[in-house]
Amino acid sequence: MRILAIDPSLRGTGFAILETAGPKVRALAYGTIKNRADLLPSGCLVAIHERISDLIREHTPECAAVEAVIFVQSYRTAITLGAARGAALLAAAGRGLPIYEYAPRRVKQSVVGQGGAQKGQVAFMVRALLGLTETPDADAADALAIGLTHLRAGESAARGLTAPARI
Repeated sequence: MRILAIDPSLRGTGFAILETAGPKVRALAYGTIKNRADLLPSGCLVAIHERISDLIREHTPECAAVEAVIFVQSYRTAITLGAARGAALLAAAGRGLPIYEYAPRRVKQSVVGQGGAQKGQVAFMVRALLGLTETPDADAADALAIGLTHLRAGESAARGLTAPARI
């Protein structure tokens, strides 16, 4: 199975392509779609959509996993995050990928064992679990963690436990 995992953000969208071969999981690609501060938000949305579309064409994932909307105190932040998330989701949905979402606390719980884990802890555990030679930046590490969470959720669903939320 091959998964596209996305941690959306206007200026730094994390992405990861994970592949399973039996019990082994490996990261085929991961990184961050970085948009310059002087790029208009509309340009950022186009860049996110195009890069996610390119990743799908290049790696042909079977599904996508994305971080669910988080609680934010600022409506502007919520709208901006929602727009970035929408650009990424549109790229995946436009290619016919089933899309699953995971709450940030569930991702941290799945990878670190604690729902309130810090970003550094997530990055450290992702590196250890995937046998990476370097610690990925925070956005890429979050995407890798989302992908790992999806794989674990699939295993749980196969055992009759809670299935992942499909959107």
